[in-house]
Amino acid sequence: MSIEKEINQLKPFKNNYLKAYVNVMYTASWINKRQSDAIKKYDISIQQYNILRILKGLSGEPATVKLLTARMIDKTSNASRLVDKLLSKNYVQRIENSLDRRRVDIFLTEAGDKVLDQASIELDTLLLNQVQELSLEEAGLLSELLDKLRI
Repeated sequence: MSIEKEINQLKPFKNNYLKAYVNVMYTASWINKRQSDAIKKYDISIQQYNILRILKGLSGEPATVKLLTARMIDKTSNASRLVDKLLSKNYVQRIENSLDRRRVDIFLTEAGDKVLDQASIELDTLLLNQVQELSLEEAGLLSELLDKLRI
């Protein structure tokens, strides 16, 4: 469905730049809502899922809040608060660094790894359903265009 129909736009957009911008913003929100709904049953947010993915990608190496913040997709998220929530669910573990007492290392727990694997199945299925209308070439072009926007 066109962006105009999705947002009930009555007048044409002023130009295609504005139309593209609104479409990117709307689509990002649309994707985020679907992702949140898909993992709601695991009692984690998309931002918490992102933290768990980063930790798993470190293959057992520790992370700091600073590293997590730098690698997060949603840069406006409070990584410290997200880690606290994951800690309360026993999905991550915080250990004081023996070499630098000011540093706290964060690790993925077995429970965190398990919930991450389960939520990933849901999100992978959702992803396949969402992008099936695009060819691999179109997906590559879309990614290149989005990269170009951030230059």
